[in-house]
Amino acid sequence: MTERTLPRAAWIAVAAAVLTILLKGIGYWVTGSVAILSDALESLVNLITSLIALVVLTIAARPADEEHAYGHSKAEYFASGFEGALILIAALSIGVASLMRLIEPVPLQEVRGGLIVTVGATAVNLLAARLLLSAIALESGARHLLTDVWTSAGVVVGVAIAATTGALWLDPLIAILVAANIIRTGFGLVRRSMLGLLDTALPEETRHQIITLLEGQRARGAHYHALRTRQAGMWGFISFHILVPGEWTVQQGHDLLEEIEEKLGEIVPNSTVFTHLEPIEDPLSFQDTGLKRKR
Repeated sequence: MTERTLPRAAWIAVAAAVLTILLKGIGYWVTGSVAILSDALESLVNLITSLIALVVLTIAARPADEEHAYGHSKAEYFASGFEGALILIAALSIGVASLMRLIEPVPLQEVRGGLIVTVGATAVNLLAARLLLSAIALESGARHLLTDVWTSAGVVVGVAIAATTGALWLDPLIAILVAANIIRTGFGLVRRSMLGLLDTALPEETRHQIITLLEGQRARGAHYHALRTRQAGMWGFISFHILVPGEWTVQQGHDLLEEIEEKLGEIVPNSTVFTHLEPIEDPLSFQDTGLKRKR
């Protein structure tokens, strides 16, 4: 998904959240099920975070400037972290409401009609999640929507069983389980946000492709070291040193780096590559493999 289509995807998330809240709200109003209410509250979180994502995407798309020479792509992680925090708050609210209902059970009403609209809301979430998964800035929202799909399926089955058997305690118990699952998701999103802000490396599979490319240059007499990668929202950063024979001309070294950078662009399309050319015969070339060069 390109930067140009990201706002459109975010609006899809907003529309899906509004429709889902309406459907699940109707389901709760018809049945009085606290489990369906918990599902509706989760969708409300989806709506709020989708609106936040729209703002964050606008910031992240800004070009680099003097104060932010590497761009603004890390702003995307704030959306993920904020969503995780909201999810945790929603989960606690669901837990409190469920415990109250567990203490004082309430008979369910019009279960069939309520479950039909809840299934419709689940289908909306599934479609929206599939459309959003390709955007890192919206990935947290998409994963949450997928979680919502599975929890909604569990809610539908559980409420149906509770209405059929008369086990009223099952409805709040399901809501509590939904809250526990939401808490797990919330902690995961907060963790992902923190790792992103700590300059986490590109995925292992991507790093393996980069290393394979660089190792392939040994046959031409070129070696490498000091490979570092990091992910910042949609954008990846790659840096490394290339060591070539001292007899090479500047043009030869330059052509090699241009070729490597072009191939890296195919491996990591949205990326910035920093390279440094060094003579392989110079001992000093091997003293800068760490973040701080030895003096």
